[in-house]
Amino acid sequence: MRSSRIALVALATLGLAACGSTPPTRPTAPPAVPLVSTARMAEANLAPASASLVSGRLALVPDAQGVHITGMIGGLQPLQVAAFHVHERGDCSAVDASSAGAHFNPTLQPHGRNNGGIHHAGDMDNLRADAQGRVNVDVRLPAVTLGGGAATDIAGRALVVHANADDYRSQPAGNAGARIACGVIRVMR
Repeated sequence: MRSSRIALVALATLGLAACGSTPPTRPTAPPAVPLVSTARMAEANLAPASASLVSGRLALVPDAQGVHITGMIGGLQPLQVAAFHVHERGDCSAVDASSAGAHFNPTLQPHGRNNGGIHHAGDMDNLRADAQGRVNVDVRLPAVTLGGGAATDIAGRALVVHANADDYRSQPAGNAGARIACGVIRVMR
């Protein structure tokens, strides 16, 4: 009888202790830092890489969602589908544009599709050339800034066109193939 009373007291004590404890708090995401671009406009002049004939001129303008990229790229094969990314370094000096480094990825996410779940900040949708091998570029790149030096700033980085389509799955770069054009994003003053 005595052992059952001790057990009952112990259970009651544990029950009361559980009622008095505060529930564990759920971790919350850090507060969102507003994305603020300080540049009004930038440009990137794409030059051929890896012995291609691909080149182009692009304008970059910040907007409410990130950065809007427009312009023309030519020299692709007719109807070619080519990957297009922001790369981490604004250096296109290597013949194969490897000097531009990896995809721009300040949040250390896996590679994926822009606006399609988790992805690098520099991941964009594939470009599709017309029958003359030209692409009219009209891309919005969300969650990046232009100028100001924030971790999300793409000014001074490189835009790169790849020989193959991005499969949006393969890590770390979507199996996009050779770099066939590269241009540094330069803020216009």
